[in-house]
Amino acid sequence: MKLPVRLAAVTAVLLTAACTPQTSSNSSSDTDDKTGTLRVWLFQEVGNKPKEKIVDSVVSAFEKAHKGTEVDVEYIPVDTRAQRVKAAFNDPGSAPDVMEYGNTDTAGYVHDGGLLDVTEEFGDWSEAKDTDPTARQSVTVDGKIYGAPFYVGVRALYYRTDVFEELGLDVPKTMDELATTARRIRAAKPDLYGLVVGGAYTYGAMPFVWANGGELATGKNGSYAAAIDSPAAQKGITAYTSLFGDDNCPAAKCAGMGGNDTITAFAAGKAGMAIGGDFSHTAVEAGKVKGKYAVVPLPGVTSGSIAPAFAGGNNIGVLKSTSHRTLAVRLMEALTSKKTQASFFDAMGFLPTFTDVREQAAAKEPFVKPFVRTLTSGTKFVPASPAWSQIDSQLVLPTMLQEVVSGKKGVAAASGEAAKKMDEAFGSAG
Repeated sequence: MKLPVRLAAVTAVLLTAACTPQTSSNSSSDTDDKTGTLRVWLFQEVGNKPKEKIVDSVVSAFEKAHKGTEVDVEYIPVDTRAQRVKAAFNDPGSAPDVMEYGNTDTAGYVHDGGLLDVTEEFGDWSEAKDTDPTARQSVTVDGKIYGAPFYVGVRALYYRTDVFEELGLDVPKTMDELATTARRIRAAKPDLYGLVVGGAYTYGAMPFVWANGGELATGKNGSYAAAIDSPAAQKGITAYTSLFGDDNCPAAKCAGMGGNDTITAFAAGKAGMAIGGDFSHTAVEAGKVKGKYAVVPLPGVTSGSIAPAFAGGNNIGVLKSTSHRTLAVRLMEALTSKKTQASFFDAMGFLPTFTDVREQAAAKEPFVKPFVRTLTSGTKFVPASPAWSQIDSQLVLPTMLQEVVSGKKGVAAASGEAAKKMDEAFGSAG
């Protein structure tokens, strides 16, 4: 769904942002040029035109407010960002001044020395006080801030209203009821998955771990130890992997599914329920279930509770190698301001990271409300360790889930092996 883009007040925000940051000295560059060209890398979206339109407006206003300054924006593929960013960190001459990055990448990029510490500027920015605490956590490493949150994404429970009405089902209020309802749907309609799940869907599985009191890891300030093999975590893993079977989502078909696969199945009318994000809304609206579904927060263990969701999303930061520190910070703030985030919500459905802007979005668009409820009930984030990118790229958690689903290992053995690999990664990250 494309909604009108609200851009009228962006210029005023940019002019306000232009006088906030002060020049500091923790950049690796010895210069802080007040004119010249600023290079920006942003992610290429599936439908990028709305993003380009908003960014062009922000850039135009920024250039007008800063005489002698030009902004060169390049949209880079998300899938190849790792190679591009690594090259930029190794060769400052080819690096951008400002960059969009996934919020799980923060600790790794800080460890690699690529991101600029903007703690002072963020603290002086008047809008920062309204930043969602979890979003703020996603730009924080060892108490220092390395960017500004751009948007946040969480997952909730999509369900087929027509199927529920036909079968006389109530919306599940606990995880046990969720599993029972899924099996009732599958039994009554064998052509449907009850709740479509994926063995490669890490962030669909984690709410089951967190809702049962488990954690991925424990620790802080860069020092972590795996906790995925704790009794509480194992209980959550058991709850999730028990959903793979002929009575709900056959392992042969579902073990290899990722998050996109599960939403694709739901949108195509092949499932009674799915765990999907606010960012999945457009795809579902474009599918066969349009007008025949609703969304509620994923239920927790006790009736009426909400399972903690992973707080995904992207941030925008300044590279430490920039020779335009002050201008780069101002541009970062302009790209992540309240008015800009409101425009991105209108155009693309990106959930704002500012609590007040998000409340306004929920009041305007009903589909946002269950995701906002999920956010306000408490979310979780990955360990703020540079080791996370290694754990993620090595598919440690999907491998654990798939070993259980396939019957190769029990929950205790699979989670124990995953914990060992995680601890090795934490140890190597120093």
